[in-house]
Amino acid sequence: MRVGVFLVAAQFPGQDPGEVLRDTVEAVVAAEEAGFDDAWVAEHHFMSYGVCPSAVTLMAAAAGRTRRIGLGTAVSVLSTQHPVALAEQASMVHHLSGGRFTLGVGRGGPWVDLEVFGTGLDRFESGFAGSLDVLCRALDGYAVGGGHEVGVVPSAPLRPVVACTSSGTVRVAAERGLPMLLGMHVDDAGKAATVREYGPGGGHVAAVVGNVADTTAEAVRELTSVMPTWMEPGVAGYIPINGQPRKSRNIAEYVEFLARIHPVGSADHCVETIRRTVAATGIGHLIVFVEGTKRTLDTIRRFGAEVLPRVRSF
Repeated sequence: MRVGVFLVAAQFPGQDPGEVLRDTVEAVVAAEEAGFDDAWVAEHHFMSYGVCPSAVTLMAAAAGRTRRIGLGTAVSVLSTQHPVALAEQASMVHHLSGGRFTLGVGRGGPWVDLEVFGTGLDRFESGFAGSLDVLCRALDGYAVGGGHEVGVVPSAPLRPVVACTSSGTVRVAAERGLPMLLGMHVDDAGKAATVREYGPGGGHVAAVVGNVADTTAEAVRELTSVMPTWMEPGVAGYIPINGQPRKSRNIAEYVEFLARIHPVGSADHCVETIRRTVAATGIGHLIVFVEGTKRTLDTIRRFGAEVLPRVRSF
């Protein structure tokens, strides 16, 4: 059983983005001290939901502050950048961290980012598989342009993890034998169905929300009262490309749903919830979202002390 922390560099109202980024690195350091196996950070653009526009860069900074913990991106958005450039950056962090880095990539969404970076809607709708292939070849040390094949320096023996939120991305990952990263918005049944759809293979990673308190009622009350204060204004940054209308979501109901399906509660409740998730999905690598209550360091330390040692044998 592997357990990591999942960070999005969430900006609560009144916080400075630079402060949030520094605190995110401190959270990775705290996770190492608390005994977690790895720490993963998400990439977002033009929004307060997450103020880290380069997960690879942040993990390079974290590599210099840590010695043992694994470092990953969950995810680097492949649709908004050149895959060879991403491979070069990932290879650097692999070597600088002593081989502790895992590159997670995702298709992203139909957001205005595609217009700003100039990659366009076609790159999102139909270009993910091709970009992933270019990325994997570059990680192996090869790139082609203008009829010339060049050696990528440095290269790294990295096997990307692929965020899968649709049958299309599941198929892309499965065809290439790449493990999946499954989001915290999906319950155990949904994750299990995706694993079955993928077919033979393993190494998958699943994100869950975590919060530990003396009682389950207290943990749920804290998460559902605090998390929407960051998420509500944060998701407004998801601006659809071409001015298309954005689907709305009741944030309060969504956070209540997350609290029901994830390890949010007393230590005993969290342990049992993780036990059920592992049994239902067969996934033995969870990453715990720890920023929901604005007590990120306390959540990391308490989860590490009260829950982590009890789930190692699952």
